[in-house]
Amino acid sequence: MKVEIWSDVVCPFCYIGKRKFETALSDFDNKDKVAIEWKSFQLDPAMKAIPGKTVHQYLAERKGVSVEKGKEMNDYMTAAAKEVGLEYHFDKAIINNTLDAHRLLHFAKKRGVQNETKEKLFAAYYTHGRDIGAAETLIEVGESVGLNAAEISAMLQSDAYNNEVSQDQYIAQQIGVQGVPFFVFNNKYAVSGAQPVEVFAEVLAKVWQEEHPLINAAPAAGFCTSDGVCN
Repeated sequence: MKVEIWSDVVCPFCYIGKRKFETALSDFDNKDKVAIEWKSFQLDPAMKAIPGKTVHQYLAERKGVSVEKGKEMNDYMTAAAKEVGLEYHFDKAIINNTLDAHRLLHFAKKRGVQNETKEKLFAAYYTHGRDIGAAETLIEVGESVGLNAAEISAMLQSDAYNNEVSQDQYIAQQIGVQGVPFFVFNNKYAVSGAQPVEVFAEVLAKVWQEEHPLINAAPAAGFCTSDGVCN
């Protein structure tokens, strides 16, 4: 089974959605047969580093609300994250563009460590207050999952994977993605948002059963099993 997930590194619901999906997956009997692929989605492609501006101010401007309201919204997300075992520290978060972070994820995919890289990027931004738009942070994240620092540096100084990021976002537009996280199971079923663990569990079970209809099914009349027992 393949699960494609569109998300942004600076999307608070995305990290929470990742953890909820992983919780459902951990109890799924066939979890070892599920392949996860992260797809690029930039909430604000024009975002850039603004020294001195807090995430509360940035959110307030995007939503057209007061800074106090922006902080209140972030406090709500912090509480929601805590419920699934995550630590959000918005007061330490650094605003920056996420294009290079997405390029790193495509680079990591080629080397088989995309999921691990995604987790490290989320933690760097939300928990540790690192600048995920800075080459230093991206190299450090890459090294922590076994990637080569020199190769990451060379990639970041090139335009590698720009097309892949754009293609992911184009596909998201074509399939009607309005917000992230957005999960697509076997290119057939979609789940939008950080849904409850039970929702992900139900979809995993449904997709698996549809792909393997005879598994768990009762033997039909006259059917003989491999050990010679017939009904």
